[in-house]
Amino acid sequence: MEWDTLLSTQKLIDEDPEPREFDQYPINAFEKDYSKIVSSAVFRRLQDKTQVFPLDKSDFIRTRLTHSIEVSTIARQMGIMISKNKTKYRPKDIDNSRAENIASVLLCAGLLHDLGNPPFGHFGETTIGEWFQEHLGTIKYKDVLLKDWLNKQMINDLENFEGNAQALRILSKAQHNSEINLSAAIISTLVKYPTSSISFKRDHPDIKKHKLGYYFAENAIFNKISEVVGTKNEKGEIYRHPLTHMLEAADDIAYATADLEDAFKKRLFTLDEFITYFESCLDREKAVKNTNPDYYSLLLINTLKDKRGKQHNLSQDSKVFKEWIIYIRRWLMYTAVYRFSRSYSDIMAGDYTNDLFHDTNHSKTIRILKDSMNRFVFNSSGILKLELASQTILSFLLDKFVHAALYYDYAEGEFRPTKADKKYMNIFSDNYKQDYNSAKTSDEVMDLYLRLLMVTDYISGMTDSYARMLYRELSGIE
Repeated sequence: MEWDTLLSTQKLIDEDPEPREFDQYPINAFEKDYSKIVSSAVFRRLQDKTQVFPLDKSDFIRTRLTHSIEVSTIARQMGIMISKNKTKYRPKDIDNSRAENIASVLLCAGLLHDLGNPPFGHFGETTIGEWFQEHLGTIKYKDVLLKDWLNKQMINDLENFEGNAQALRILSKAQHNSEINLSAAIISTLVKYPTSSISFKRDHPDIKKHKLGYYFAENAIFNKISEVVGTKNEKGEIYRHPLTHMLEAADDIAYATADLEDAFKKRLFTLDEFITYFESCLDREKAVKNTNPDYYSLLLINTLKDKRGKQHNLSQDSKVFKEWIIYIRRWLMYTAVYRFSRSYSDIMAGDYTNDLFHDTNHSKTIRILKDSMNRFVFNSSGILKLELASQTILSFLLDKFVHAALYYDYAEGEFRPTKADKKYMNIFSDNYKQDYNSAKTSDEVMDLYLRLLMVTDYISGMTDSYARMLYRELSGIE
């Protein structure tokens, strides 16, 4: 892979040329993309979507929007660190111009990395996928089960609904709506998993195979973008964009530090409990040797203990923990950039199969921080209530709108929408209906699949508040 194509500014649709006068004060293409992103409706909706915790009345709990801004910041900073690092591993082919563009691409990709996530966080993803697993074999279209109409990839797309693939789907709609018509380099960086729903395997040794990254509907666009940026080899295999590794590391760092800080502020654990748990995850025997990740993790937890001292109270502990989180974030960024630089040749050849914390001094640290979220957060009452609410609300909406969409814009003999179906489609967002009308074909199976995607587009695009409100209105609660 080569940076000249990896940093392609080619768009999905051509744009009108700018006035010649603008050349006197130039802005690079990726900075223009950044401006489009922050002013787009799809990005702004992230302010009312759950990150980890249900939307909170306090100011300090992160939403998808604040999380995305943090990921964007971390990713950009790591992009700068790549080009400015003073080690012998500094990539020689990243000059100043490429360095600026790399940082800008990561800035944009960080803002967009959760664009496709539905209401209620990852619980929403799970709910949508499980609903289709349960219902594709029971709902009929023209007296034939949906599962018998669709091909294998279409079925897997729906039964394994994935926010990453949904983000690509949203951006691909620039063909019909130029609001967020972005450069190929940014879109390619966002595809964490360049794998279809019939090829992914969660325990595959290559990390790019762990989830699906695009749907059947976006197959042509995905391949086109891969060809434009040069991530597709002569055999047809598609690699991860090199900057995708940095984006994923930035997301992991934000999740493992900022979300943990939120959990502490919500008093889901004390500093004593965290320190005890962290130390229990270390292998004491290995931690005394300075050649093992346990040793470097021990140094970090000892730093927290030293900062805290013997005298403490809740307000002091909060300040100490926040400062430690900032400190540890820098170490994790340092570690990820080191691994990227050290494994640069393999990454550029498409041969690197791990995350950027693999086989580093802090591979154990990031694992303990992530496990801490499982230990202290995901069994808390607030999270469990969110999971149950997600299942109730999204399942209800899917029940109503999938049935309503089956015969949308179709009527033949006994197979036609009911009066109730028409009413549901009348309150369905016009934007998604227009997207469907622009994409539909003369193939009945493909159009049926697109109508089902039209429903997942609509529901996954909802904010938490809107999904709750619509559920309450349609169920007669208010």
